[in-house]
Amino acid sequence: MSTAPELVTLHVWRTSRGALPRALTRMAVDPRRLRALPGARFGKLLGTGTGTGFGPGDADLTRWAALTVWDSPATAADFDDSTVGRAWARIARASARVDLRPLTSRGEWSGQQPFGDPPGGRVTGPVLALTRARLRARRAATFWRAIPPVAAALRDAPGLLARFGVGEAPLGWQGTVSVWRDPTDLVAFAYRHPEHRAAIMRTPTEGWYAEELFARFEVLDVVGDRSVLGWVADGGPATVKGGRA
Repeated sequence: MSTAPELVTLHVWRTSRGALPRALTRMAVDPRRLRALPGARFGKLLGTGTGTGFGPGDADLTRWAALTVWDSPATAADFDDSTVGRAWARIARASARVDLRPLTSRGEWSGQQPFGDPPGGRVTGPVLALTRARLRARRAATFWRAIPPVAAALRDAPGLLARFGVGEAPLGWQGTVSVWRDPTDLVAFAYRHPEHRAAIMRTPTEGWYAEELFARFEVLDVVGDRSVLGWVADGGPATVKGGRA
């Protein structure tokens, strides 16, 4: 897919610990249903992590997510009434949806380029960064040893509004979601912070990844309970509801 989509949505649900068996059932049953939704170009159901370590011990078994690439905003509007949307709503205690427009995308996810070739563009409001990688089994331990300094630095990064880990499986399928007040804050952390810069420089020589993707999005809207995203209450826009962030 070379044409960048108009809309990508990130749905995030908070469930109770008692709902874990039902959540795991949904994770087994719904990936194919998500991809089969009318207008869905690409879809992934994801487990999440707390965002404190981004390693195998960081799993958050009460939060789950769906990332979906849509043909149009009109088709995305039907998600809540779909079999997938209704099933997760029944077990969720709280939820949030982030509407996104791709700005840049590099790499592949499951052999695809789900966000096409975005045209970029100047953005002055919040942005979301998504990283995703499939680790090489023989390099995973080295990767996880390198992550703690980066995670610690991210926690206190200026302009960070929210962060959490994502993954398609408990081990070897590593990803992060981070939301930033504006693009300058994201760039400052990604390319100027020493811990993160050191990790970037090690990537080619260490050969951590069998497949990787990095994408950046404009945050168009945040609907629902932002605490599900771990949103910083006093950072960024005072309100984000029913319109552009």
